[in-house]
Amino acid sequence: MTTHIVARAALVGAGALALLGPLTGGTAVAASTGGQESVHVMSAPYAVVPYEAVNVRTGPSRAFPAVGSVAAGEARGAYCWEFGEPVSDYGYTNNVWVKLAEGYVSAVYLKGDEYGGLPATASC
Repeated sequence: MTTHIVARAALVGAGALALLGPLTGGTAVAASTGGQESVHVMSAPYAVVPYEAVNVRTGPSRAFPAVGSVAAGEARGAYCWEFGEPVSDYGYTNNVWVKLAEGYVSAVYLKGDEYGGLPATASC
């Protein structure tokens, strides 16, 4: 009987890891909507987190209209990055923009490296 319980516990643990594995790898990200009661789940290969509020734009430049924003610390699903208008803030300049489902954000405001935490190979 003890062997059966241990085997079942191992299977349950393996099942939990199988379910959590994709989430920790960034394939699905759950993010709150900044004070609203609902939670949006976005399916994307990567996750990004801004360190301060950032505007989401229709293209990789401040010349494109803003279509929303992402609050500081709010994780979002990301697909790829591309070069666009250079943005300077806090003494740092970067011309990488990250594509989210809703539009583009400047990597200057994202946690991580110059690609906003995406792999260098994840160009659009």
